[in-house]
Amino acid sequence: MSAKLWGSRFHGQVSDLMRRFNDSIAFDIRLWEADIRGSIAYAQALARAGVISQQEAEALVRGLEMVRAEFAEGRFQVQPDDEDIHTAVERRLKELVGEVAGKLHTGRSRNDQVATDLRLFALDGLRDIQRALCEVQRALLAQARPHVHTIMPGYTHLQRAQPISFAHWCMGYFWQFARDAERMDDCARRIGIMPLGSGALAGNPFRLDRRFLAQALGFPAVTCNALDGVSARDFVAELLFCWALLGVHLSRLAEDLIVYSSAEFGFVTFDDAYATGSSLMPQKRNPDAMELVRGKAGRLIGDLISVLVVLKGLPTSYNKDLQEDKPPLFDALDTLALALPVVAGAVRSLKVNVARMRAALDPAMLATDVAEYLVRKGVPFRQAHHLTGRAVALAEARGVPLNALPLADWQAISPHFEADVLGVFDFERSLASRDVVGGTSPRAVRAQIRQAERWLKKRQCPADE
Repeated sequence: MSAKLWGSRFHGQVSDLMRRFNDSIAFDIRLWEADIRGSIAYAQALARAGVISQQEAEALVRGLEMVRAEFAEGRFQVQPDDEDIHTAVERRLKELVGEVAGKLHTGRSRNDQVATDLRLFALDGLRDIQRALCEVQRALLAQARPHVHTIMPGYTHLQRAQPISFAHWCMGYFWQFARDAERMDDCARRIGIMPLGSGALAGNPFRLDRRFLAQALGFPAVTCNALDGVSARDFVAELLFCWALLGVHLSRLAEDLIVYSSAEFGFVTFDDAYATGSSLMPQKRNPDAMELVRGKAGRLIGDLISVLVVLKGLPTSYNKDLQEDKPPLFDALDTLALALPVVAGAVRSLKVNVARMRAALDPAMLATDVAEYLVRKGVPFRQAHHLTGRAVALAEARGVPLNALPLADWQAISPHFEADVLGVFDFERSLASRDVVGGTSPRAVRAQIRQAERWLKKRQCPADE
């Protein structure tokens, strides 16, 4: 029991089964950098408070830097009695600097220690995901720039709706991901509140300067209540929500590209680097990268649900259930850290099949433009919609494209249709008419691209080379 940080009041031995059930070192070892960072700051704060001498603080910091080097170089050896990352670091620190290591935990609990470690880790992970997401957005911009005039069918209900540009499609996803990045910004404000100095639940008795600690660790604020400080994990749930929703958006992008890459559409072709084949059918080019991205969204949602269920019904302060907050967080981070570069690479290397997009355009997609033609001649829109619908039905009954109806048929439906109605059937003209902020006109899409470039620059995302 003496090897345990908590073992002095026990006489019996924990069963091997209980030890394996209780120990978290197998996964929380990932917190080593955050744990050492927090301990270095804490040693300095103890010296500032006069709890330990400056020489003792220097010895602790020196030893902690040695432990950090062992982890960084892959030399750290986990021992059987290392229950968790905190135990492991303190055990090794004592081996390196002697009994002074026992002073490091003065006034500190593993409750506020792990809460601090997890917030530091979450902030680092959040920034890593934001950087990787930035690369996806850059890839979308790289595809959008040359395709402002590339016309494709736009879809609602997966049915041809109105013509749009491929650049407009790209930018639609850019702005979804922009909101994801901004949600993470907002989440970071609530992660960035330091619980260190909360002790087990009641606070620290040694008049520690918590604001000094926060500044040393890069936290903008400190927790206002020790009970809440050690037990709050809403920041984990919130971050996992941000990442689950990002996964949903990635899944939607993946689904579009899976459909567009099919032989029936043929709008895009995946580079060999992001496609796979079949073990039986030699002709296959499977969009496995995007299918996996689509599947990973379910995993990210599951990580969020896992944490929410752990938190539901917990009594006040720290409970051992909170040990289960880490695997979902680590899993979500790892999932996105792998998926986002794949998405960026797949999007950037896409071959856009302009001719296939053009061939998929149907004159019936300009039916809305026909109704708007009537509106410009003073016909109320509801009536214009009805008259245009009659023309669509007539063309379908005759088995001809909408623009193949002769002028006489148009005028039989309404005298408001004049000879210039056939000029409506111009896809470039249709695009150009949607010239509002957020529209699909070339001018409006170029404005979106410029706005997106400013957005990335403001966030210090590097520009394309």
